[in-house]
Amino acid sequence: MPVTLGIERLLGSGRLRGCRVGLVGNPASVDHGLAHAADLVAASPGVALAALFGPQHGFHADVQDNMIETPHASDGARRVAVHSLYSETREPTREMLQGLDVLVVDLQDVGTRVYTFIYTMANCLRAAARHGVPVVVCDRPNPVGGDTVEGPVLEPGYESFVGQFPIPLRHGLTVGELARLFNDHFGLGASLEVVPMDGWSRRAYFDETGLPWVMPSPNMPTLDTAVVYPGAVLFEGTQFSEGRGTTRPFELVGAPWVDARGLAARLNGHGLPGVHFRPCVFEPTFHKFAGQPCGGCQVHVTDRATFLPVLSAVTLMSELRAESPTRFAWRPPPYEYEHERMPIDILAGSSALRTAIERGDDPRAIAARWAPAVDAFRAVRAGCLLY
Repeated sequence: MPVTLGIERLLGSGRLRGCRVGLVGNPASVDHGLAHAADLVAASPGVALAALFGPQHGFHADVQDNMIETPHASDGARRVAVHSLYSETREPTREMLQGLDVLVVDLQDVGTRVYTFIYTMANCLRAAARHGVPVVVCDRPNPVGGDTVEGPVLEPGYESFVGQFPIPLRHGLTVGELARLFNDHFGLGASLEVVPMDGWSRRAYFDETGLPWVMPSPNMPTLDTAVVYPGAVLFEGTQFSEGRGTTRPFELVGAPWVDARGLAARLNGHGLPGVHFRPCVFEPTFHKFAGQPCGGCQVHVTDRATFLPVLSAVTLMSELRAESPTRFAWRPPPYEYEHERMPIDILAGSSALRTAIERGDDPRAIAARWAPAVDAFRAVRAGCLLY
């Protein structure tokens, strides 16, 4: 059964008639026919598109790398201001919200705690609560399904723009369910309406929805990327390439000194579910080791129903350190507006993963320690589920 998106249901309801609308979106904010939400809002009878807001990488997603702020602009075709929420402010100001009757959020998440779009949404909820603007969040699928929850839960003191709330790396929620969790359980207090999808099943991956895939960000080109991302994103906190600058970001991991065949053999020897590590050499065109051949592996998911992306990434990290402990290194700050804590710590949500890798702990033992916090989170998330 094809999925009907929240934005499609919202616009079909006539709910926005008579409203001046601000829209938070980017190029992935499209309907089944690839029409953009901004154009759909502007064409709706009795609705005025009054402002656009863009998350990290910009409203047009034309800024390639992390930590490069996007400027405010104007949209000549639609004749509205484009406010950047990844700039000197990551929260809409009173001036940006002035004159709006409603703020509509239509963002495609990828099911991982550190994906910043969900914190742009959280910041919009905070600002809207403060300035009395109602928020409508249009739900979209979690592209990697809504059943599996995995990984370390963020601990107090490690909050950042890649993690504001105590949730696991793979949270198993849709963006609308996250909005309910943030606003109600974590007390952001906005006047919030979530428009659910029709026809989405928690077990469904994005390629089972009948929806077109549009890159939500420049280094999320395919669903394959999203499947490995909840674990592979941890390599942003290391000095190893996570495949940025290749056509397979986050599926490729390595460095110039890595023995690709030996690494892959050791990894496959762990017998991890649903995955095969293929030895390969790749050369990034930008980012870490640009122009240098890197030995490493490609993560091939053979059964996404059993694949555990965070355990797989931790095992890969553990083997890379064991192979060359003197060359293994963590990326230093700054990272995503954090200038003191180690990037790996704010990605993992605490220092526990870093210290466990440095001690040489068994990856399965590391993963076992996540279980109590994940179980507690499951109990909390149950009250926010829409499907």
